Amino acid sequence: MIEFSVNGRTVQVDVEPEMPLLWVLRDELGLTGTKYGCGIALCGACTVHVDGAPMRTCLLPVAAVAGKKVTTIEGLSKDGTHPVQKAWVQLQVPQCGYCQSGQIMAAAALIATDRKPSDETIDTTMSNICRCGTYVRIREAVKLAATLK
Repeated sequence: MIEFSVNGRTVQVDVEPEMPLLWVLRDELGLTGTKYGCGIALCGACTVHVDGAPMRTCLLPVAAVAGKKVTTIEGLSKDGTHPVQKAWVQLQVPQCGYCQSGQIMAAAALIATDRKPSDETIDTTMSNICRCGTYVRIREAVKLAATLK
């Protein structure tokens, strides 16, 4: 059994320790907001927070989060009022939307540590891939989110 916290709730899962956290979240816990993209921790669609830090879960073994706090897109806010979610809606960031939960989680981690991120910081930190190319809107939404409460 591997025990950790997900969105403020303690869970125990009986899976192989090397099973990627992504599949534990989606298949074992039913939290399907975290997406599978590339399977090699490159695209960032599978980004969640582990003890507040953005982590890509498609290669992260579930054993690595034992005793830690995991926050998924479902746990970012109960009603969509996190500043990043509000900025994403206000600036109509998504096109297809597939990568957006990972983008939002990466942005939330960024503004939690930097309330005035520069364009360079955003471009460097927000390394998630968006196949639709909404990078300009993502950058503007991160800046807006940093100003919201």
